[in-house]
Amino acid sequence: MAAADFSQTYAEARGKFIAAAGAAGLDLQSHRHPMLGRDGETLALDVVRDGPADAPALLLISSACHGVEGFCGSGIQVALLGDAALRQAAHAAGVALLYLHGLNPYGFSWWRRTTHENVDLNRNFQDFHRPLPHNAAYDEIAHWLVPADWPPTPAVQRSIDGWVARHDGKAFQTAVSSGQYAHPEGLFFGGHDPTWSQVTLRHVLQDHGRRCARLGWIDFHTGLGPSGVGERIFAGRDDAAAVARARAWWGGPDGSAITSIYDGSSTSAPLTGLMTNAAYQECPQAEVTGIALEFGTLPFTQVLDALRADQWAENHPEAPAAQVATIKRQLRDAFYTDTDAWKQQVLAQGVEAARQGVAGLGGALRR
Repeated sequence: MAAADFSQTYAEARGKFIAAAGAAGLDLQSHRHPMLGRDGETLALDVVRDGPADAPALLLISSACHGVEGFCGSGIQVALLGDAALRQAAHAAGVALLYLHGLNPYGFSWWRRTTHENVDLNRNFQDFHRPLPHNAAYDEIAHWLVPADWPPTPAVQRSIDGWVARHDGKAFQTAVSSGQYAHPEGLFFGGHDPTWSQVTLRHVLQDHGRRCARLGWIDFHTGLGPSGVGERIFAGRDDAAAVARARAWWGGPDGSAITSIYDGSSTSAPLTGLMTNAAYQECPQAEVTGIALEFGTLPFTQVLDALRADQWAENHPEAPAAQVATIKRQLRDAFYTDTDAWKQQVLAQGVEAARQGVAGLGGALRR
């Protein structure tokens, strides 16, 4: 396992994933996306299962929920496919491994965090037949977050600073990132309908997740926290028993390595429309235990400014090509630290989490 498992483009990452699956003797199931990638390549959610269809426990390991964040998760997945010790431990424990590569392949290829519908996939799992959550705080700051001009004018920055001063930094983060459904050309937009990625993921869960008694899920993310440090954020319903399982599996000696959006211990704000909702809905027979493994890159303000600039560019197709190219590079850098040291750091933590997930699921089966 090495930094060579990581890639510079989506096409390269997909090629390495497919090659790693082939080298492991595993079959590939590809769900082709309706659009093409930045270089004209095929886009797909690629699925590889390592273990029998009737395994009593299933560990999902997924990448690129947020598109450009897939560079990190893909590299870890490629390494895991070649990890003989992990495979042996999973088989012995009765745990099947399910790799979901490129949940949002469009964003991965085009260096966007969102889907081709401009939707944040991890805010899109709502019941769209019911009234959607209203983020009133986002309404107040929407026109400053993605202003008419980029870079923002000093007046725009003063307005944001004034809002933060009247509230606080945590309130600002929550307003910006918790999810909003009223500004389709804004940030963290949850959509008005299920996205292609949501529908396709549900099909995968139906195909692979309805025969297991226990389902674990590790979803790789980047962009929050100190550089290279993986925060293990509980992912699931606000359920004390599920949190306790996550703490036992991934929380370290005293369980404290697991944080939660429900008790305020996570660097993430409380979120709406979470992807893990689908596991409960599509695999109702399974006991679900999951984490989002969130690796830090740059300070929050730099990451947010990269997102703001990218959304501005998306809203302004007439923008100069040189400016757009700079914005896109800044966005990728905000979610992928392209150094060997960072890659080795996240790789070690990703492998450890996968092994702990297998051990946790295997131990649960023996009880």
